[in-house]
Amino acid sequence: MTEWFRVAADGRITLTLHIQPGAKKTGFAGLHGEALKIRLAAPPVDGKANEALIKFVAETLKLPKSAVSLKSGQSSRSKVLEVIGADAARVAALAVD
Repeated sequence: MTEWFRVAADGRITLTLHIQPGAKKTGFAGLHGEALKIRLAAPPVDGKANEALIKFVAETLKLPKSAVSLKSGQSSRSKVLEVIGADAARVAALAVD
């Protein structure tokens, strides 16, 4: 398994991400060290980038926003998300999209 995501025994998936806010468009940008890099069009002010990140990941994995939560990195480019109810194979495919 890769380093940027981990599957817990209860099925929760933890994602280690590197975020680039203020990009021209939102999308995945491959791996950045041991994290998956995501470019966000949202600016890094007033939590807008965090909201956009949760929405983007939830929509990509076809989950409700309530299934995705920010565990750490509230004001950092390095973030950890927890995802409930996602298929591990679909999460793994994010790095190649």
